[in-house]
Order: sequence, then C-alpha cells, then structure tokens
Amino acid sequence: MDSCLAQTPYSDPGGLDTGGLPRDPDELARMVRDLIIHRGEGERFGYAIPEQRLHDDAESRYVTEILRILRERGDTPLTERRAPEERFVGTCRDFALLHCSLLRATGTPARIRCGFATCFLDGWYDDHWVTEYQLTDGSWRLADPQVHHEYDMPFDPMDVPRDRFLVAGDAWRACREGRADPQTFGVTGLDRVKGLWFVRVDVLHDLAAFHGVEVLPWDGWGPEILDDDRLTEEDLALTDAVAAAVDEDELRRLYADPRLTVPDEITSYTTYNGVRKVTLRRG
Repeated sequence: MDSCLAQTPYSDPGGLDTGGLPRDPDELARMVRDLIIHRGEGERFGYAIPEQRLHDDAESRYVTEILRILRERGDTPLTERRAPEERFVGTCRDFALLHCSLLRATGTPARIRCGFATCFLDGWYDDHWVTEYQLTDGSWRLADPQVHHEYDMPFDPMDVPRDRFLVAGDAWRACREGRADPQTFGVTGLDRVKGLWFVRVDVLHDLAAFHGVEVLPWDGWGPEILDDDRLTEEDLALTDAVAAAVDEDELRRLYADPRLTVPDEITSYTTYNGVRKVTLRRG
C-alpha cells in the first residue's frame, strides 16, 4: 500500500539522516521505546518528570517537534538508549507516530491505529494507540512500541493479538452489538472520560489517521459530544457506517463527508493546558 509509505505532515521526520537507522521493524520499535518515556511512567523508571515536560511535551503534534526536543536533551545518536531525563515525555500516540515515521522512512509501509488495549487492567479497555505495519507478504500486524522490552506482556509486542488491542471500529461494533459494556472503555484515571461517546471519538481519530491526519488523543471537531446523552441517532448511524466499512474505497468515501473530515481548525481538550483552538498543518 503505497500511501502508507508516504509521510504525512505529522509523521514527516524532516531532514533526519536515516542512513544509520535499522530497517527491521522490531529494532525500530526498540529504538523508539528507548527514546520516549510515557508521562505516566515516571514511577516505573524512578524518575520525577519535571512539570513543564509533563504538561507540554505531549502537545507536540509533529515528529519534527519530537525530534527537536530529543536533540535539545542529548547529543547521543537516536539509536542509543537514553536515560529518562534525556527522553521525550509523551503518550502512546507519540510512541506509535515516531515508530510509524521511522518505518516509512526506512521502507516499511505503516500507519497508526487508535483503539483500546485490554492488556493494562483486567476488565478495562484503555484508550491506546499502536502502529500497524505491513509485512513483505502483504499482511498487516499491530506493533506496540510502548510496551516493547519494558513490560511483561503475554504476547509479542510486534504482533499484538487483535483481541488485546481493539481497533476503534471493532470496539464500537462490540458495544453496539451488546458484546461489550461501553462503560468499560475510556481513559484510566479519568472516570468522566468513558462510554460510547468516547468510543466514537476513537473511531473518528482512527478514521482521520487512516487518511493521514494523525491528531492528538484529546483533539476534537464537529459537535461537542462529551457524554452518551448527547449522541443523536444521526451520530450513531454515521459511526455505525464507519465501523462497518470493509475496504479503503468505502473509508475514503466516508471521510469525504464533511461531518467526518478533520477541518483546518480543531478544538484541543488538552490534559493540563485547558481547551484551545488549534490550526493544523497541511501537506
């Protein structure tokens, strides 16, 4: 899939010299894991993350910004493991986006996927982002660079089972068909951020990423829907259609709908810095 080899405004690494980078997806995932610390991992690494980094790093939308911050924090090659204080402080989306960027830059078709992980807490579907990359035989696998060699997982982080990470459309269908409780889908630690409305948010984010708009996890557009009571029959039907799409042509047709297309200006419900309007970079 040639489109998954092309960089987007978000994944474009700029003038990064890729000559010294590994080409193997597994080695690239290991490299990314050693460059980023999740902003919830301070205790895991025995590191008190400075407040400014905790608040601001993950607002970096573009890989060029992530790489700039990494350069400012250390002059070691990107292929070398960094101490926590030399890392970018991000979220799962940043692990996935940087991995995707490096895969594309070294010749492996890739994209990022938004959905829900079942591997962090029993009975809970946690908002999460991973990388999806293409093998030489044309098949696709899910990779989770965040958990690569730092977490004890009962699966290969380069081949995440589809029941351990539910792509957002699969999660939506499970909820709508009564196979899963929407109240078990959300963001760990934020009790108000859960429910069918939030699963819909991830469906929209995944659709956008599929079309090269790899937004931040807290970005939104269109009508403000922050609880299940605000979901209309139109909202449900439109999201049903996205979740049921079976091929790229259908997804492309749906994304052309102005109710689904990401506009130039979006609303970012930032975790620490308040709600603000943001104009997105276009290719």
